[in-house]
Amino acid sequence: MTAEILSDSRILAIVNQKGGVGKTTTAVNLATALAAVNKKVLLIDFDPQGNASTGFGIAPNTRKITAYDIILNDVPIKESIQRTVVPNLFIIPSTIDLSGAEIEMVSLVKREFRLKDALANDLSEYDYVLIDCPPSLGLLTINALVAADAVLIPLQCEFYALEGLSHLMRTVELVRANLNANLSIQGIVLTMYDKRNKFTEQIESDVREFFGDKVYNAVIPRNVRMSEAPSHGKPALIYDMRCSGSQAYIRLAGELLKRERQRKKETEAA
Repeated sequence: MTAEILSDSRILAIVNQKGGVGKTTTAVNLATALAAVNKKVLLIDFDPQGNASTGFGIAPNTRKITAYDIILNDVPIKESIQRTVVPNLFIIPSTIDLSGAEIEMVSLVKREFRLKDALANDLSEYDYVLIDCPPSLGLLTINALVAADAVLIPLQCEFYALEGLSHLMRTVELVRANLNANLSIQGIVLTMYDKRNKFTEQIESDVREFFGDKVYNAVIPRNVRMSEAPSHGKPALIYDMRCSGSQAYIRLAGELLKRERQRKKETEAA
């Protein structure tokens, strides 16, 4: 029997097995937007590329204790947490060492529960724990789905993204059926939106028709300032809060919090 999480922290896995869809950008900037409205946030960089860590200016040589250590070396989670440049926002960094974790976990008992068990210590000081997953549906992502309360899916507005989404939905259903019965879809956010492209509008229409109110109203546009921000070691909301991408993430955070309040109200009424 795996350990249970002992706090009311809301754990959201940010998942898409396709690379280049704005997953890490969403993780970094959504976490920043939530922290800006006085939510205490922990971001877990669970991608071996370590881009979320880089996005906060955390140099590789300062990532002494990482996500690898908490899932494979049983290091207490609080020892791995670092402050970021953003007040109220903390991170568990990642390095390329995490890329070997999938192979190392294969022979372990309860391999799908390594992250859940690592998070079993009291996280009550955090309102939200966001997990930035790797661009695959391997054992690391499965660990994130098992540990999470809900999934947030960044979806690039292109045809192949829809094919990938159906595969991801099947994976979520399998995890729900076999490993984490409480896993839900928190929402789908459309990224890299280009309103000049008619095909973008068609993709948006198709996704909204199929998934209904699971799709956020806020859409994340293609934006040069968003692309520049990571090279400066800052979230876009810090680098240029006024750019269209930053404003979109502020709206997304507002929608997410509204959904969370509604969910809590329905849970208490049940």
